[in-house]
Parts: sequence; structure tokens; C-alpha cells
Amino acid sequence: MAMLERTLTGNFDQVLRTLDQAILNGSMSASYEDGTVYTMGDVRCAVRMYERYSYTGGNRVALCMTLTGQGDQLRLTAITAGGSQAMFFKLNTWGEEAFLDTLTQAIDKL
Repeated sequence: MAMLERTLTGNFDQVLRTLDQAILNGSMSASYEDGTVYTMGDVRCAVRMYERYSYTGGNRVALCMTLTGQGDQLRLTAITAGGSQAMFFKLNTWGEEAFLDTLTQAIDKL
């Protein structure tokens, strides 16, 4: 498992769209599995689940992304899972880290 947390400033919809496109365009096997967007008062929250095949690990990995925003103040949390072929502990996390790197690069460009 790998995790990324960042505080950002920007337009919630635009940042969400940019990150979504970066993840889906980052790998030809990446897919959007499901998600939701909801509002509570002046706080917005988007939860997204993505999956892709990891060629280096030879397996599928998942990425869950949560973007929360109040005005232009945003908080992003992304967690990857899967990618290991061992039964009791993780032997490799290459696929998870590579999936998260795609998101990290997109954030760094914002």
C-alpha cells in the first residue's frame, strides 16, 4: 500500500477533472471503477476508485482518491492497494507506487 496526501489551492471541479484525466491517460489499462461527489454545506467531497494492470508486477492494482474542498482550499488523499503476489505479506509494491506516481506528477503540474 502506498499513500499520498496533499493540500492544494484551486477550483474543485477543475482539479478533479485534471487528476481524473491524468490517472486515466497514465496507463492504457487504467479504468474508472466507481465514484461519487457530494456536498455538505459549503464542503464538497469526491471519492473515486480506479484500477489498472501493472505490467511490472503482473497483477492489478487499485487507487482510491478522495478530494475534499471548501472554497478554493482542497485536500487530496490517495491510497493504492493490490499489486502483491504473496499470500501473507507484500513482496512487491512496484505497481502501486507507479500508479501513485502518475497522480503525483499531475499534482506537481497544478
